[in-house]
Amino acid sequence: MFLLPLASCNYNAELADAYGNFEADETVISAETAGKLLYLNVQEGTEIPSGLDVALVDTTQLFLKKEQLKAGINAIISKVQPVQSQINVLIEKRRNIAREKNRIEKLLADSAATRQQWDDISGQLELVDREMTATRERLESANKGILSEIKSLEVQIAQINDQIVKSLVLNPAQGTVLQKFAEPGEVTAFGMPLYKVALLSQLYLRAYISGNQLATLSMGQVVSVGVDDGEGGIKNYPGRITWISSKAEFTPKVIQTREERVNLVYAIKILVENDGLLKIGMPGEVYFN
Repeated sequence: MFLLPLASCNYNAELADAYGNFEADETVISAETAGKLLYLNVQEGTEIPSGLDVALVDTTQLFLKKEQLKAGINAIISKVQPVQSQINVLIEKRRNIAREKNRIEKLLADSAATRQQWDDISGQLELVDREMTATRERLESANKGILSEIKSLEVQIAQINDQIVKSLVLNPAQGTVLQKFAEPGEVTAFGMPLYKVALLSQLYLRAYISGNQLATLSMGQVVSVGVDDGEGGIKNYPGRITWISSKAEFTPKVIQTREERVNLVYAIKILVENDGLLKIGMPGEVYFN
């Protein structure tokens, strides 16, 4: 809390140490998706809280695109080769050959079959084993390529879901609506400004000081800020220096300083609690003592 008392009195303007104009931290809220603006529930001059649902961009085309991608995924899934079912066919074939091999081995033991028959059936068994391995590798490789296409479509669906969420505009910062840039029914584009909001309970006086004054000021220093009270006098507010520029600049044309011949000045910002009288752009005077 500032300790300087509020006062209303007549000051000689020549006694002011610096001059400037009031400004606020303004936030421009823009559309994050393109489409028709279904509603925009803000009015200039009204205060709105943070997180309020204020606007909605039509999501019909996004929904249809999402459904198209989902249909594409289903179509790709239908192309996936049933690995195990094809392997099961070979497994059954191997069982039959194995049974035949066992039968020939018994006949060979009784000298009722030839060695050539045993060699032939053993070769068939090895061939089926190799065929099973090759079939599994071939199908898994083909399915891997198919499933990679699904991953790409899933990423696109995630992007669309993000766009759908961002189609609902939530006010990001509490404040007063300063300006409205769009109306319901208009077609917005990505980054198109919708409205501007600022917190007016605290304003900043951007003033300019000379190099000689710079050495006498510090961050957090409490000063007095004066504005016209509408009755020919000056109303004082306590203020606190929150920013001092580290670079000099040429004196703005709308600004005067105590030293008329000073060409280079430093900008400072002074935080002032607003009782409702202060307005953006209003001129103010600063008294350091």
